Amino acid sequence: MKRSRINEIIAQSDELMRSHGFVLPPFAYWTPSTFKARKDVARHVIEARCGWDITDYGAGDYDQMGLFLFTLRNGRLADLQRGGGMCYAEKLLISKQDQLSPMHTHVLKAEDIINRGGATLMVELFGSDAQGNFAEDRGGSVFCDGIQRDFAAGEKLRLAPGESVTLMPGDWHAFWGDGGDVLIGEVSTVNDDETDNIFRDPIGRFAKIEEDVEPRHLLVSDYSAWLA
Repeated sequence: MKRSRINEIIAQSDELMRSHGFVLPPFAYWTPSTFKARKDVARHVIEARCGWDITDYGAGDYDQMGLFLFTLRNGRLADLQRGGGMCYAEKLLISKQDQLSPMHTHVLKAEDIINRGGATLMVELFGSDAQGNFAEDRGGSVFCDGIQRDFAAGEKLRLAPGESVTLMPGDWHAFWGDGGDVLIGEVSTVNDDETDNIFRDPIGRFAKIEEDVEPRHLLVSDYSAWLA
């Protein structure tokens, strides 16, 4: 993805979030130079990979297959492993109309996916085999707003604004906006996007960036290079 396109998506996404009453924390608006100057006091933000995250999954067509994310807060894997402390994470996502977030699951992370506003969120579901692998002929069970719901393999949930689904490790899922763009909330256990996204097809989690202009704000995938 070109950096100029990423800058455009950041601006458009910020406007959409604000239109639904969501304002990001101050560090979201730091310039790269401010982030560099304040990297010591922002150590948790950097280590927890909080911030802007825009991906085309390495496929090069963001509008067809991609996702906008902003990680608001993220806990510590060590706390999760010992069973106490900061064991949670929270994100805002934007899924554009017919923009696919491809079929995947998680090994550790359980998550609530919440339609915070906009159009209908479509969520396609499959179950796992005994080893946790994608099973095209297997369904399962999820909770929708706390109510248990069985699903058949390939069933598509329609989540209106205010509705949610709870996904456990091994629940394979893909999602997209239907009828317009959707603002999505994600509340989960500790999030590790580098190792805990298991895709059905061999794709990447992060975009490859072409630096045609200076970044408006750093992405979480920029931290290792820009803040070293």
